[in-house]
Amino acid sequence: MPARVHAIIVARPGSSSRAQLLRTLEAVRSQTSPAEAVTLVMCGDASSLRESEAVAAVVEGIIEARTTTSFAEAVELARPRVNAGSAIWLLAQDTAPHPRALERLRGTLERSPSAAIVAPKLVATDNDREIVSLGVSMTTFGRSVELAAGELDQGQHDRMDDALGSDVRGVLIRGEVRDALRPDPALAGADEGLDLGVRARLGGGRLVLSPSARVSAAPGGPAALPSGRSRRAYVTRLAQLHRRLAYAPAGAVPLHWLSLLPLALWRSITHLVGKRPEAVLPEWGAALTAMLRVGAVARSRSRIRAFRSSTWASIAPLRVTSSDLRRRLDDGHGSEGGAVSELRFFSGGGAWAVLAALVVSIASFTTLLAWPALGGGALLPLRQTVSALWSDAAWGARGTGIGLVGPADPFAAVVAVLGSLWPAGPSFVMVLLWILALPLAVLGGWFAATRVTDRSGLRIFAGVAWALAPTFLTALVDGRPSAVLVHLLLPWLFHSAVVAHRSWGAAGSASLLLAAVIACAPSLAPALALLWVVAVGIVLGTAQFRGAGRLLWLLVPTAALFAPLVFWQLAHGTPLAILGDPGLVWAGPQASADAAGRLALATGFPTMDLAGWSWFVPAPIAAWAPVLCAPMALLALGAAVAPRWRAGITLLVVALAGLATAFLAVGITVSFAQGTGVAIWPGAGLSLAWVGVVGAALVTLDTAITLPRLRVLSAVVAAVALGICAVPALSALHLGRSVLTNGPESTLPAYVAAQAAGDRPLATLVMTPQNDGGLAVEVVWGASETLGSQTTMVSTAVEPQGDDIATLAVDLLSARDFDAPGELAAKGISYVLLSELSGSEGDKARALRTAAVASIDQRAGLVHAGESDRGVLWRLEAEIAAPPTLTSAQEGTARLVLTIQLLAVLVALLLSIPTRASRRAARAQSRIVGRAPDEPMILPRHAEDQVSLEEQTPVGAIEEPQDEAALNDEALVPIAEPDPIAEDPSESVDAESDGGDDERAETTGEGDR
Repeated sequence: MPARVHAIIVARPGSSSRAQLLRTLEAVRSQTSPAEAVTLVMCGDASSLRESEAVAAVVEGIIEARTTTSFAEAVELARPRVNAGSAIWLLAQDTAPHPRALERLRGTLERSPSAAIVAPKLVATDNDREIVSLGVSMTTFGRSVELAAGELDQGQHDRMDDALGSDVRGVLIRGEVRDALRPDPALAGADEGLDLGVRARLGGGRLVLSPSARVSAAPGGPAALPSGRSRRAYVTRLAQLHRRLAYAPAGAVPLHWLSLLPLALWRSITHLVGKRPEAVLPEWGAALTAMLRVGAVARSRSRIRAFRSSTWASIAPLRVTSSDLRRRLDDGHGSEGGAVSELRFFSGGGAWAVLAALVVSIASFTTLLAWPALGGGALLPLRQTVSALWSDAAWGARGTGIGLVGPADPFAAVVAVLGSLWPAGPSFVMVLLWILALPLAVLGGWFAATRVTDRSGLRIFAGVAWALAPTFLTALVDGRPSAVLVHLLLPWLFHSAVVAHRSWGAAGSASLLLAAVIACAPSLAPALALLWVVAVGIVLGTAQFRGAGRLLWLLVPTAALFAPLVFWQLAHGTPLAILGDPGLVWAGPQASADAAGRLALATGFPTMDLAGWSWFVPAPIAAWAPVLCAPMALLALGAAVAPRWRAGITLLVVALAGLATAFLAVGITVSFAQGTGVAIWPGAGLSLAWVGVVGAALVTLDTAITLPRLRVLSAVVAAVALGICAVPALSALHLGRSVLTNGPESTLPAYVAAQAAGDRPLATLVMTPQNDGGLAVEVVWGASETLGSQTTMVSTAVEPQGDDIATLAVDLLSARDFDAPGELAAKGISYVLLSELSGSEGDKARALRTAAVASIDQRAGLVHAGESDRGVLWRLEAEIAAPPTLTSAQEGTARLVLTIQLLAVLVALLLSIPTRASRRAARAQSRIVGRAPDEPMILPRHAEDQVSLEEQTPVGAIEEPQDEAALNDEALVPIAEPDPIAEDPSESVDAESDGGDDERAETTGEGDR
């Protein structure tokens, strides 16, 4: 006897929903084997439907429910209207069955006595040849997996009739088991069909697929997954966690419950590595919700227990194995070959250019190879231990004063990273940095050029031009570590930032590089902020909203690192001090703020000596040195009228932003060196300008100059001119014109350095007489004054910070009744050093030195410890107080600041880690940014037959790259009996990234139907 069928349709209000509902009602009425009764549940106002004759002709009753009613709750409201023995057909407003759908579902139910549920084939509403869902299974660890979704229907799955579960839309539930098999409201709208299939198996029945029964399904209906990615991630994860707690043996439930938060932390990390940061908050929300819904878990377990007549072994054959899952989700789609050519770093000559730069560097800085440390200019030794390096980078007591507690300069973190690369002797890393600076600059320039051109020769030209920038060579000769680091980091920032809108991997890398660049040169922050605003505007203008979200992340690590320092400077009324140069403030040569100085800046030179030409040749000839940069400037200006003019103009805007930064910086004085004001170093702005100049020149050479010989000639002329311009700087060390020296491992006398070995917290009061009759005073903690311990809190201060050591020094030299041992010991000072002024010492300084020596020698409790090239040293004979410790409030602040900063950096690091899917997504797009749609790619001859013109899709025509949908299950929970759903980190599959095609992602993501 054919089964009686009662159809339950769930709908929501709205004009589009009403149109879908009318279509569904017409499809139900047109069935060749119609349902005996139809009940409509309207989740919202149903008054208009009650008056509709089209609705009244089909349904036997309308139930009005709350707007927030879920699909499972709506079905439960309609169940009392179903006659005894009738099968239930579950439909929604967006599911329109084909005319013979119910006939075939009925037939399958009659022919399969063991079938408790029969599921149709769901096809797309606008294309009935596309499969939306046909069967759902789950992994060994409980993750739901679509068996067939997003595929072209060619009948390839029509012989499949046995599955663990299905999409809940369109299923027919046998009347005899309808009371036991009810959609679970606790699943929050995901995996209801899978849960019904699992419970049917445990009850001795099964779910049977009927591929010949077709039901059209549209996204966004009451029974479909939510449309938002975050909401979808939340409901699918919550459903998985709820099923885990509902299916697990009773003894394992507490263990699963306790593991929810640790697993959320682990999966948050995997989401970030998998470039899915939008899934982190839903992950925690689902874990917390699952922990709090104890009653819902108990009800679900009781339903299973009441109907269960079989073991979990009956489920195992229908699960999806890890290998099968990897095959389903990681098919590659032929994208491994890539849409672009290889980098050709070795075959294109890039490696040879870097090697040649290394040879030039060794020839120019040969003597550095024998030095244990580097001194001169703004260089200082580094801490002796890695722990001390990182201590200087954390919020807390600063190493250049007494009682000074506050934020560290972010530059200290950059110094700590560098020092950690050579833990045996961190100071030696600066020697290596200077030796490797030229080849690293060529390497960075070469990779940055890969975003502009495919031509190997032009990439080499860009690397050479970047390494020979006058501002970079001046920073090397003058010993400016922060300026050198800025120039080395900027091309990598350009390389990643220009594609940050495409992928989270690039955004993560760019955010770290941006933080490092601004840490080394805070004066670049306004220009980079302006360029960021322009980039966001361009991305929003092209409706790439997810790309704009990635660009927003770029600022997060920088904001986290600088927020404490910004708050400090604002609280002290010195907002401009935020732009002060970090590290040792050195009053070295630089362009002045007058017309002559700004002219030098406009021609690319940060100092008035024009990168050494003022002493290398006679003055009349040196005045023509800027002409050597003219070929680069002319090539850059040509980018504005090149075929790729949009990219050219953008790069010229970068150049103007950098040049404006240099012009403004040279006129701003916020830092002080021994009482002398020092303007901001303008070379960092010129380095940014050089990015735009070199990039614009590449655009001109690559697209505007079409004659190969003329292109080669232009590049050679510009490169040779820069090479000639670099001769004085590259020979300065050999000619004795560089300030670089064989740096000592300590700026203090050897006696103090030995006592403070291992960065012991010993304090030395250092007094330096000045030529104007003043006295510069500072306190140095440890074995030496170090680069990482410098802080702009002191160098930009307009009033004493921490304890007033200036008054202490004056009293030490002049006050007769001053208790020197007691006062100094109470401050924790162990030594007093009267140092010599660097450079020529005037009469006033010599007189003050003589008087100071005589005064201190007469002090009881101060023992003369000797004289050295560092100055005269006294040792304090008293019980030295321990260094001051942080208060509980200060410790709490330190922990909070450190946690926020580490969290931001950790997230950026996890996002920047490349995966197989992220590499595939990157290869699927053109490396060149801003290429015109009709512009062909430049390929070597051996690759022309490997990459067709059809594959050379321009960047503007490519959809946004897809986010990676990686499968990462968590740590296995140890239990005593077999657990139907556990989690194991071995089940990990990198799926193809998905960015512009959300529908395809829905067919492979976790918990999708």
